[in-house]
Amino acid sequence: MYPELFSIGPVTIYSYGVLLAASYLLGLWLAMRRAKRWGLDPNRVLDLGIYIIIAALVGAKLLLLIVDFEQFSRSTADLLSLARSGGVFYGGLILAVVVGFWYVWKHRLPFWTTCDVFAPGIALGHVTGRLGCMAAGCCYGRPTDVPWAVIFTNPLAAANVGTPLGIPLHPTQLYEAGAELLILVLLLATERRGRRFAGRTFWAYMFLYAVSRFIVEIYRGDPRGEVLGFSTSQFISLILAPLSVVMLIWLSRQSPEMPEQNERGRPLAA
Repeated sequence: MYPELFSIGPVTIYSYGVLLAASYLLGLWLAMRRAKRWGLDPNRVLDLGIYIIIAALVGAKLLLLIVDFEQFSRSTADLLSLARSGGVFYGGLILAVVVGFWYVWKHRLPFWTTCDVFAPGIALGHVTGRLGCMAAGCCYGRPTDVPWAVIFTNPLAAANVGTPLGIPLHPTQLYEAGAELLILVLLLATERRGRRFAGRTFWAYMFLYAVSRFIVEIYRGDPRGEVLGFSTSQFISLILAPLSVVMLIWLSRQSPEMPEQNERGRPLAA
């Protein structure tokens, strides 16, 4: 675990920041590649991706501030530590979706097709982002005696995000990274199978992530807020999972089946 990569004078380069930036770039790269195949303007997709990145950063920090307000309101130093914290992914996801919906509506892009283009990119970026959490020590798990437990020892992790040191913990960062990688593979492997309709990939991602996040939350040990006896992310998952199922059923009945696309985004002959 290496919270800091290196320092140059007063400037410190944090491993989490580097991997977070890499996660956004990877997600955007995949979305742009997919945009060409589905006939979308790559420049519009690039602009949309930038808006989504900004919204995701703001939303993740904002939800973290809300669910852990007591900690961050203690002093100016605690509030400034928010900049070093990873944030809550659901906060970033929700605000990014809202901003993305607005951009798609404003520029009259094909709504659900655009969402489908971005969904696997979100999963890919999340894999790298959780590796950043592992390097920083945030989003840590509960104490455990399982053989694959991790032990954090870097004092910077304890100082920055309160990571327990010298205690075997569930590697929840790797659990979620692995779950996201599996979701990515499933989305890409099944996208061309069965009845294809606009919005299917996006809402399939939402459902799979909600289920996996609810399970991973069981093993999390860091403070992250509570709603009705559930962690904040579990509570959101309880809403998102059935909503995703409803949307998949509704869109499958409302939308015509999508034609196959070639690599240039043109329909293939039946």
